[in-house]
Amino acid sequence: MPFLTVVYALLFYAATAILVVGVAWKIRTYAKTPAPLKIPTTPAPVTRSGVVMRMFRELVFFESLFRSNKWIWIFGYLFHFGMFLVLARHLRYFTNPVWTWVDLIQPFGLYAAFAMVAGLAGLWVRRFVVDRVRYISALSDHLMLALLMAIALTGLSMDYITHTDIVALKAFFLGLMYFSWHPIPEDPLLLLHLALVAILMIIFPISKLLHAPGVFFSPTRNQVDNPREQRHLAPWAAELDNK
Repeated sequence: MPFLTVVYALLFYAATAILVVGVAWKIRTYAKTPAPLKIPTTPAPVTRSGVVMRMFRELVFFESLFRSNKWIWIFGYLFHFGMFLVLARHLRYFTNPVWTWVDLIQPFGLYAAFAMVAGLAGLWVRRFVVDRVRYISALSDHLMLALLMAIALTGLSMDYITHTDIVALKAFFLGLMYFSWHPIPEDPLLLLHLALVAILMIIFPISKLLHAPGVFFSPTRNQVDNPREQRHLAPWAAELDNK
């Protein structure tokens, strides 16, 4: 078995384990963190079904960001929607046969990569030109944007500059899934792209990208605005109240 195949196979096994266990641990921590106060951002829904609709609008349309700043919303939506299509397009490397809907979005996913890069560029420029944002931007914020930009640009480069053997690449990832390893194409650009993806997977559980699952646990979004109708008690407070 080629040396690079062994290295990248072990790397992706480790990165996947860290990603899954790390995110699961963070979600468990979020779920156990008490919310002692009713603090939904108003105007807030007064029913549970209203909260579900609010969360749907927040996740799909970035409603609060749209109301806050239209320019940031444009760049943020370009990046997130573009990344969603790009990730969905990459499912072709992990499915055999390829699902019909994944096959249909291939052209859209290819062009969505440009939207992803444009959105990242806008968000990154914002951290330099907006004084209050530049003041609170840490080195880690810039490194994260640089990592995402590098992943997107190396991926685009393989589509338009230096092509790789996608059949062998798919065989490699399917082999990882079924524990039957196949040689990985040893193209430098592909190896760089995959290494950057693995780094992203490893640092995801300790990065600000955790806002992806964290939004579901935000009390400003997931709480019903009914403090007058129903007393709100965190589980630990309810135990003390019953004593």
